[in-house]
Amino acid sequence: MDASTPVHPIPAAHRPPESRWPAAIAVIAALVLYVTLPEHLTIGPRWLVPALELALLVPLMVVAPRRIQDEPGARRVFAIILIAIINAANIASLALLVRFLTAPGSKVTGIELLSSSAAVWFTNIIVFGLWYWELDGGGPHRRYQHSPRTRDFLFPQMVTPKYAAEDWHPGFIDYLFVSFTNASAFSPTDTMPLTAAAKALFLIQAVTSLLTVALVASRAVNILS
Repeated sequence: MDASTPVHPIPAAHRPPESRWPAAIAVIAALVLYVTLPEHLTIGPRWLVPALELALLVPLMVVAPRRIQDEPGARRVFAIILIAIINAANIASLALLVRFLTAPGSKVTGIELLSSSAAVWFTNIIVFGLWYWELDGGGPHRRYQHSPRTRDFLFPQMVTPKYAAEDWHPGFIDYLFVSFTNASAFSPTDTMPLTAAAKALFLIQAVTSLLTVALVASRAVNILS
């Protein structure tokens, strides 16, 4: 097989459905990070956002622990709403952190600054990993059926198939890694965004990550000085 030949998916009927568990664990991790934030960096009561997340996550895991080929549209809508809640809460926490740190006379310890910003930064990685996983090719339930030409992301295994398993396809961990590298480098690394939607998500994530890192660095200099 030539290295430039794209990976063609095996028939959907022969592929096992993708488990929701890796994504569910990531959601729970984001929930834990949120509850560790100080009260002034959360929206409303501390339990509100986690309760909304669990109210969507638990039924999804009970009814559909795996993404089946003919998944009802309502389940994907629930999944998208769940990701949107996590994303909105994290953006709100970042905005509250920026407002707090830039307010005249605000005082924060180094430990609180590092722990709060780390929670926001890691949640940023998780939520965009979820977005990439849910967006690419119409979602996990459709990626098995479609050609790589319909994808939103170009993974190295798609252009160098001789280094990939014959039935390789990206799982949630692959998208989480893409999210981590974009948040760290503020740009694509080994996986390229192909569509406008994917590029927009990359841009939003990079800006959010850059703002968090720059804010912490600038305030840390003040604390140290």
